[in-house]
Amino acid sequence: MTIASVNPATGQKIKTYDEMTPDQVSAAVAQAHEAWKSWRTTSFADRGRLMKRAGEILRRRKEEFARLMAIEMGKPLKQGIAETEKCAWSCDYYADHAEGHLAPDVITTDASKSYVACDPLGVVLAVMPWNFPLWQVFRFAAPALMAGNAAVLKHASNVPGCALVIEEVFDQAGFPKGVFRTLLIGSSQVKAVIEHPLVRAVTLTGSTPAGKAVAAQAGAVVKKAVLELGGSDAYIVLEDADLDLAVQTCVTSRLINSGQSCVNAKRFVVVEPQLAAFTERFVALMKTKKIGDPLADGTDIGPQARFDLRDDLHKQVVESVRKGATLLLGGEIPPGTGAYYPPTVLADVRPGMPAYDEELFGPVAAIVKAKDEHDAVRIANDSIFGLGASVFTKDVARGERLARDLEAGCTFVNGLVASDPRLPFGGIKESGYGRELGSYGIKEFVNTKTVYIK
Repeated sequence: MTIASVNPATGQKIKTYDEMTPDQVSAAVAQAHEAWKSWRTTSFADRGRLMKRAGEILRRRKEEFARLMAIEMGKPLKQGIAETEKCAWSCDYYADHAEGHLAPDVITTDASKSYVACDPLGVVLAVMPWNFPLWQVFRFAAPALMAGNAAVLKHASNVPGCALVIEEVFDQAGFPKGVFRTLLIGSSQVKAVIEHPLVRAVTLTGSTPAGKAVAAQAGAVVKKAVLELGGSDAYIVLEDADLDLAVQTCVTSRLINSGQSCVNAKRFVVVEPQLAAFTERFVALMKTKKIGDPLADGTDIGPQARFDLRDDLHKQVVESVRKGATLLLGGEIPPGTGAYYPPTVLADVRPGMPAYDEELFGPVAAIVKAKDEHDAVRIANDSIFGLGASVFTKDVARGERLARDLEAGCTFVNGLVASDPRLPFGGIKESGYGRELGSYGIKEFVNTKTVYIK
């Protein structure tokens, strides 16, 4: 079997790779386990020194890695550079803070000494998506490795080049050979890796169906899982919002990574007094965004990562319009080569339409009218997803109050939802469970151990 990468801007095959055999996969897992035996005993200082070096390599090679992302999955070059720099930031953050996050927690009991220790689990399997092919991996790997675990990566099959350079970064930084391994395999082999006796846990970032499958497989063999899944983030715009800030932030969030992010703004819930003005300005700003070659300067929107994903997105738009949504911008597959889709705006979006009920993974915005703030919160929470949400209002106390009412793992006031190494990130409902990043994320893959001495 082979794995092929295809340039979504041209439709041309980039490179073909041989898929690893089950025996090769098992050997890689065993190698990771052997590396872990000594890695788990290293000091935080020694781990941090290597992790800092990984960050340095990422910064030094950021243009190279950004170009690879552009070619394999269509990310605009400037966004790929920013993604690589964010990976380096995460490496630095955990190099500096892992020891403090995992310090023993002394608890007074009837013992002469009692405390909670955080010990590494062992080999953790990461099943990662194509949309942020470096960041999704490093935001798992930096804390997991700093906690003393080893890792094996099953990356998305359309970004094998990215998967291999991540292993290369850790090798070049001087990490023990095998402590991080990339497995070039398809989805059909994931179940066997989860079941491997030397794999202790699994984390997945991806679609909700993929998450459900991995959760079931991990549960069947009683292994910890962390899932970061889809989202249909609602951005609420209230009558007292700074409209310039709201429009700029909403458009920016909707188009990050050409609209292909779990925490892109997707549903824009606007109270009636602001609806006309917001819609007019939103459409006008979306019209200014340049779609084109991800390697070209000034490109805001590259191709969608695969042709099938572009076609599925278009079907959602067509079906929403058929059910009564108003198409204000875009909505047509452009002529020529490449998996391109234009910035698209749908108004009059209501329940029962794909634009309301489903995740739109591309540069398509759904505008939903709300009567007032209570109706806006109701609409925002009327979703199977619960990843992120944002509220725009000049009354910060009001915004904070509503942020607490929103059913999501991450809620922002007057800002776009984004991940940050210092803060926990994850969702509820069908957006998954568990957390990445911050002090909470690094503790997901440790043995929280009670030590009692009398």
